Amino acid sequence: MLLLIPGPVQTRPEVRAAMAVDIAPWDDDFRVEHAALRERLLRIAGGTPGEHTVLPVTGAGHAVVEACLRTFVPAGGKVLIPANGTYALRMVRLAREAGRVPVTLEVPDTRPVRAEEVAAALAADPAIGHVGMVYSETGSGIVNDPEAIGAVVRAAGRRLIVDAVSAFGALPFRMDAHPECDALAFTTGKCLEGMPGIGIAVARIDRLTACAGQAGSWVLDLAAIHEYALSNGPGRHRFTPAVQVLRALGVALDFYEQEGGQPARLARYAENARVLYEGVQSLGLTPYLEWRHQGPVIVTVHQPPDPAFTLPGFVAALKARGVLISNFFNTTAPTFRVGCIGTVTPADMRVAVEAMRGALDSLGVRQRAAA
Repeated sequence: MLLLIPGPVQTRPEVRAAMAVDIAPWDDDFRVEHAALRERLLRIAGGTPGEHTVLPVTGAGHAVVEACLRTFVPAGGKVLIPANGTYALRMVRLAREAGRVPVTLEVPDTRPVRAEEVAAALAADPAIGHVGMVYSETGSGIVNDPEAIGAVVRAAGRRLIVDAVSAFGALPFRMDAHPECDALAFTTGKCLEGMPGIGIAVARIDRLTACAGQAGSWVLDLAAIHEYALSNGPGRHRFTPAVQVLRALGVALDFYEQEGGQPARLARYAENARVLYEGVQSLGLTPYLEWRHQGPVIVTVHQPPDPAFTLPGFVAALKARGVLISNFFNTTAPTFRVGCIGTVTPADMRVAVEAMRGALDSLGVRQRAAA
């Protein structure tokens, strides 16, 4: 089965095989392995030893994003969240339920947020202390620009939290170039092509120290996780982690480095997206985004207006042809979405396009262009 969703992604057999072993997370040998894994991730994130640290949180990407919000935004503090997709709206909910005050900057889900929009919102409300930005919006495929947004946040003297859950490892970001960034959040099961189960934050050590004790959560307190690592060693966890996921991530990073790291991975994903985007157009379908706004992580397509089309039926017909896509959408208009990340290639995307052709034909879908 060709798995084309934006995470968990299709993985290599060697990565999956690394899960098939019993591991004691407190074992001295594994502690060394885990400490080395943190160092590797710090390098990928462009972090500086002694200034930045890597902090794992067992759970989905939402868990580590919530941990970032709780750790760095004080209770009752305001955080501006540019919202051009579902995952930004989820960040709004995470902030609200953590007792923070989200200020939503509404942006259409068909284009990136503009730096001047963020600047205007910050100027209008001096009480906003943070901006929470989703780098890659997998609801629609939009990619927001952390360089432009970061510069605005820095100039305004505010702080930045970046949700890079579906961006890290492919889209570029360097913590050492962003002194305004408190934390960069990502997961093991997206562009690093590991298994799902652990969220990770790369955070500024000085900010962790300054924000100690304000998370309002024992489990989701990055400052406490950092303090524990300082006291017990960088290979130790406060609570039992998804330890096999960490072992598999080490194997995935071996392949990541062999491929050529972030630039090579971005190049492959971008070509996947191009082949898919042009392929759906060749079938008479209409991509949700203009090409100039299309990111490399996921291509979202308008559902055909033909009454013969239903999303469950289309997903089932694709699955029967060996291609699995998401069976839901979270855009303003009805769409279907196809992931371009994981251990997939442009040749796989061509296979997916032909499977879509067969699925549409089998369903009798003739009217395909968006109205």
